[in-house]
Amino acid sequence: MADMPTDFWSGWIATLTIVSFIGLAWFVFSIYFSDDGEPEATDPPVWDEDLHEGSNPAPMWWFWLILALMVFSVIYMMLYPGLGSYAGALKWSQGGRLIDSFADYESEFGGIRKLVAEGQLNTLREDASLVTSAERIFDRNCAACHGYDAAGQAANFPDLTDADWQWGGTPEQIEQSIRGGRKAAMVGWAAVLGDKGVVQMADYVKKLGRGGADGHPAQSQYNQFCIACHGADGGGNAVLGAPNLIDDVWLYGNDDAALRHTIANGRTGEMPAFGERLDDTQIRLLVMLLSRDANGP
Repeated sequence: MADMPTDFWSGWIATLTIVSFIGLAWFVFSIYFSDDGEPEATDPPVWDEDLHEGSNPAPMWWFWLILALMVFSVIYMMLYPGLGSYAGALKWSQGGRLIDSFADYESEFGGIRKLVAEGQLNTLREDASLVTSAERIFDRNCAACHGYDAAGQAANFPDLTDADWQWGGTPEQIEQSIRGGRKAAMVGWAAVLGDKGVVQMADYVKKLGRGGADGHPAQSQYNQFCIACHGADGGGNAVLGAPNLIDDVWLYGNDDAALRHTIANGRTGEMPAFGERLDDTQIRLLVMLLSRDANGP
């Protein structure tokens, strides 16, 4: 429709409107004022023994009602859009109304939006109304996965109340996660390690940072396949979204079965992007709510 000739369709709509209006006027006139010249039957037909066909005209109040509506329609089309591209005497449009609404919104809330955009996070947290607004945004957009308490759920959605963030927990990193989303890229190693290797690697990961990892049978394979993402000490890499393997935070569980499944099959969890769903102020409020850096920008 975007590449269709605007003038043609505008003229077509205007023509249909005018022809329909003239047709209605002719129909009303023919009902109330035309005389077909035929003499009225002296003996009207009788149906079903006692149902007589009459020739009573439509009541006049119908005529006045239709006439009033037609006059209203003419006035309306003179004032507002209704005849193709004709804008009407009042120049009203949906787009103009939307622009006015945005202007009113900016006039009423522009100050507080600027405060949110430029204020220090620790200062914003002191405003109870802003915290309440942030919680409402979280409840509508984030709680379905992370829970209303933000503690995560179902061993698939991370806890947002701790200090362990797979892609980093600074205000900038949190904003990037919210705005652009995240997608895990942990590949499965079953084909490379084999069943025995998967079992050994799970045992090695559990011992990383806890003693007993040096000289482990899976150490060489870890250095060959895993060190590039998780680091030599298993501390992870927030840039790559490679989680820390030496703390006590495990999204998918740290029991033998869960670790073996992760190593063998990989993980492909996804955090959807909210950059087009939430505006800058809403994202800033979420960063304020979730960030642990009281001295953040």
